[in-house]
Amino acid sequence: MIARHGLNARRSLGQHFLLDANLTARIARAAGALEGRHIVEVGPGPGGLTRALLATAAADVTVVEIDERAVAAMQELQAEAGTRLHVVAGDAMALDLAGLAPAPRQAVANLPYNLASPLLVSWLRQAALWERLTLMFQLEVAERICAAPASPAYGRLAVLAQWCCAADLRLRIPPAAFVPPPKVWSAVVVLTPRAAQPEAALFATMERLTAAAFGQRRKMLRGALRGLGGEALLARAGIAPERRAETLAVAEFDRLARLL
Repeated sequence: MIARHGLNARRSLGQHFLLDANLTARIARAAGALEGRHIVEVGPGPGGLTRALLATAAADVTVVEIDERAVAAMQELQAEAGTRLHVVAGDAMALDLAGLAPAPRQAVANLPYNLASPLLVSWLRQAALWERLTLMFQLEVAERICAAPASPAYGRLAVLAQWCCAADLRLRIPPAAFVPPPKVWSAVVVLTPRAAQPEAALFATMERLTAAAFGQRRKMLRGALRGLGGEALLARAGIAPERRAETLAVAEFDRLARLL
């Protein structure tokens, strides 16, 4: 299929294809029981993971692909899979991904490296609409998503992700598993949305808050948050102004965001 469609991986699209059927099956299993679920996959490429998802009891799989070569490959696979595979040609960042599939819906994807973080944040904004997100990132990004407070990797992504979801780094994958191999390891993170989700305005406030708090990591919070209320805001939240952002638990960020 790769040869027929000239589907050589393009760096400009962040493409690294995972074709090992054992690994793609493990990723599909990491998503949990998929019976009756509607799956959205972003960036299927030649369809290695797509095939593994179709082999589950999922109700159907909707793939979103911007590369016209991969769209043609997915349409070829669609001829085999029938109505269980839907192909959407377009930019995932410009689409309402939740609107592409009915509930109960899940996202399972080997994300293009260059879009992984912004795509994750867009999913988190609508976390209430998703049953689960099983996503592959560069290992460094996966570790940032799952990082604990006071660890070197803890930052904006950790706060946003763990505020909205329970995050579990499930599977580490070496570069040699991909075609072409990237320079770094990858990892699969399973994100399970929490029962209570923030309203859109509160999420936007948390984005502003974490951007300011982690914008200059070595600054004390009294300085980092000066534009958002500084010491007065911290006093209302019961947080010492000399603390730094990486020492705050997600619950403390939640308190600050709600005060704002």
